[in-house]
Amino acid sequence: MSLTQGLISGGWLWAASLAALLVLLLALKTAPWSVLMQQRRLQHLLFGATVVLMLMWTMRAGISPGLGIHFLGMTTLTLMFGWDLAILSGTLALLGMTLIGRESWDTLSVNVLCSVVLPALASMAVLRLVEAKLPRNFFVYLFLCAFFGAGVATAVGGMAMALLLWADGVYPWAKIYLEYVRFLPLIMFPEGLLNGIIMTGMMVFHPDWIRTFDARHYIDEQ
Repeated sequence: MSLTQGLISGGWLWAASLAALLVLLLALKTAPWSVLMQQRRLQHLLFGATVVLMLMWTMRAGISPGLGIHFLGMTTLTLMFGWDLAILSGTLALLGMTLIGRESWDTLSVNVLCSVVLPALASMAVLRLVEAKLPRNFFVYLFLCAFFGAGVATAVGGMAMALLLWADGVYPWAKIYLEYVRFLPLIMFPEGLLNGIIMTGMMVFHPDWIRTFDARHYIDEQ
């Protein structure tokens, strides 16, 4: 889910830039800066996660420009750091990708919106829905927030990119469906599996690394 230079027209770029900027400003406002400044371990964890995300995004597959598929990892970041720090971390990873020439500057805002902002917000929405409707249980959190949430995040980000390319007239819907949309379910499962495995390891060995996971509620009180 990434775009190359000149693929999207100016109107859509301006709209995406405005939407991405508003969310980034909100993330900057709500991020726990005081905690981040005081805890060096959290700084290292956030920086390391950003680097790993950037390296993971260099591995992708696809045929036509803009219709590439790769692992997102935004659900893990969202559950670990919250939606605000996850969006900031993902944006930094995309900036790094752009600096090394793997992404284009003029489509950075669209990439941020579809590959970072929407997946992070979708993951957070699944988390809030699970917390509101279901009991706090270790396996509920793991399978619905991590595994299922990652699949939903992939679908939301992927469909947003596909609809944008179709609405802007870059490709006909038949081409987008054949080369991209029909493969989304195939990437949703491994995306959920990858995020689920990572979250399982952290929930067992380092639950204090996960901002949205309270071991007292999910483990101690069970």
